[in-house]
Amino acid sequence: MSQDHDNPTSAAAAPAPEASVNSTTETTKPTPLEAALSMEAAPTEEPAQSAVDSETPHPDAEAAPAAEEAPGAEEMSQLIEQYGEPHEAPAQSEILEGKVVAYTEQGVVVDLGLKSEGLVPAAEFTETDIPRPEPGSTIEVQRSGEEKDGYILLAYQRVLRRRMWEKIDAAYKAKETLTGKIVDRIKGGLVVDIGVRAFLPGSQYDLRPTQDLDHLVGDEIPVRITKLNRRRGNVVVSRRALLEEELHTKRAALLEQLSEGQIVHGRVKNVTDYGVFVDLGGLDGLLHVTDLSWGRVKHPSEAVKPDQELDVQILKFDKEKQRVSLGLKQLQPDPWARAQEKYPAGMKVHGKVVGIVDYGVFVELETGVEGLVHVTEMSWTKKTQHPSKLVKVGDEVDVVVLDLKPSDRRISLGIKQALPDPWLQLAGKYPVGTIVTGKVRNIAEFGAFVEIEDGFDGLVHVGDVSWTGRVKNPHEVFRKGEQVTAKVLRIDAENRRVSLGIKQVNDIWGIWFKEHRVGQLVRGKVCRIATFGAFVELAENIEGLCHNTEIEERRRRDEGGSPAHRITGPLKSAGPLEPGKEYDFKIIKINYEQRRIGLSYRAAVRQVERREIEEYRSTKSSATATIGDAILSKQSR
Repeated sequence: MSQDHDNPTSAAAAPAPEASVNSTTETTKPTPLEAALSMEAAPTEEPAQSAVDSETPHPDAEAAPAAEEAPGAEEMSQLIEQYGEPHEAPAQSEILEGKVVAYTEQGVVVDLGLKSEGLVPAAEFTETDIPRPEPGSTIEVQRSGEEKDGYILLAYQRVLRRRMWEKIDAAYKAKETLTGKIVDRIKGGLVVDIGVRAFLPGSQYDLRPTQDLDHLVGDEIPVRITKLNRRRGNVVVSRRALLEEELHTKRAALLEQLSEGQIVHGRVKNVTDYGVFVDLGGLDGLLHVTDLSWGRVKHPSEAVKPDQELDVQILKFDKEKQRVSLGLKQLQPDPWARAQEKYPAGMKVHGKVVGIVDYGVFVELETGVEGLVHVTEMSWTKKTQHPSKLVKVGDEVDVVVLDLKPSDRRISLGIKQALPDPWLQLAGKYPVGTIVTGKVRNIAEFGAFVEIEDGFDGLVHVGDVSWTGRVKNPHEVFRKGEQVTAKVLRIDAENRRVSLGIKQVNDIWGIWFKEHRVGQLVRGKVCRIATFGAFVELAENIEGLCHNTEIEERRRRDEGGSPAHRITGPLKSAGPLEPGKEYDFKIIKINYEQRRIGLSYRAAVRQVERREIEEYRSTKSSATATIGDAILSKQSR
């Protein structure tokens, strides 16, 4: 439909809105129809007046005019109802309803009624995304207070915004759910179109933080208005609020169904260092890392992945605190149930090293069954080393079960027990008397430890350092790390001990013992006198002891004699023996282990005398010679 400027109806209708703009108290000019109504109404008043003035009116005279007035009055009533009494001009801010009658280049023509038309400028549609209303549709507009080409300019977009704000305000007060479209990604969140541009903070999109918000642009989502400032045009919406309400409803229903021991289905929601949070459908449960598997799990991510669905068992349930502890391994048989039957003490088994600590290593015998090999059970050697120097994680080793406590879920294992005991072989490898060379590894107050080979140490006692001198401080004789040569004296495999001797390497005593025996006469020099006897040097660095009882014959106290030879108590001197002089002694005792020699001076004297008598007798023809004859013969010589 094109605009017709010559249309008298349009021309007549145009001034009506103008009057309302200039003054709100003036009435509009009567239309021809209103004038006709007023003219028809005037004559009807005269018969009524004459009827009042007449004293004796005829009944038929009143009935005939009334019959004629009835149709006219009804028509007038309908016209008055249609056009009404003269109206006040609508205010500029008032919203009017109109009917779209035509599209023009200038805009959309709207029939406002009362013989008036307005124009919605085309710019309201070309400069925005607002579509033009269909012809014949009823729309709401607002007067702009301006005219153009005889039309009242109307605002259509302003009314739409006003109605939209009213709708948004009502939805905010009623906490209704709206559907909006994400149209932009900005700092801190998203822009959602709900009729107006609203801000959706990133933290309010989901129950969990969402890292990538860019891919959400273009999605339609349900939201709820949480903040509204119409004056500033600010609207804040939240999707999380709706999710929380839904979650609360599901949680309340779920709490009534859960019980300990129940098997439920869930989805892995979050994976942490200490466990996994599983969404059970409105309530999160914690699946601790120790309850993921019977075996060793370093990190929960090794067993499960985010968004993975799985069945779990409820271990503990606190309805008041809304806490649920879950277990995954409980759905599998406990490997410790048959551990005592499978791994009796003394059994040799094969395992894999799965953990190393300062005090030992953990060896996995099967999934879920691990045993500890203490550091002292890793090697037969006494030298303690860090376990990491002996094995590494992933090594497969043979171990022996030492002890098993299924109630405590503990197994004690030994690696060295699965290997031959080198101490049992040591006696064959280093028999007593073997000369060995080793390095001084440690020095103590009582001697020095010499490393025979890697892991095996022998002790050189201070008493086995020298035959002559007494060692008081081993630090004066030994230096840590120096090489020494020693002889194996004893091997105690049960107590893991080896005794070594340095002085025994040059065993002059052994040589002397081989050349001498008890009862033999030896020549020796008295080197020193003690209260209990005299020490006699028989060879270089070899001494023997002649006790006081073996120096002179005992005498009665009442016998005469010089005071030096009278025994009145313990001898204070060696009698006839003088230091520095040589005498003949008889060997009366030999102790091979303690390297001790017992001598007797008086026994040697008697033996010499008997020998001399025998020699004297052998030189005389008479066999009746006596000891006195031998003494006299010796004195005469």
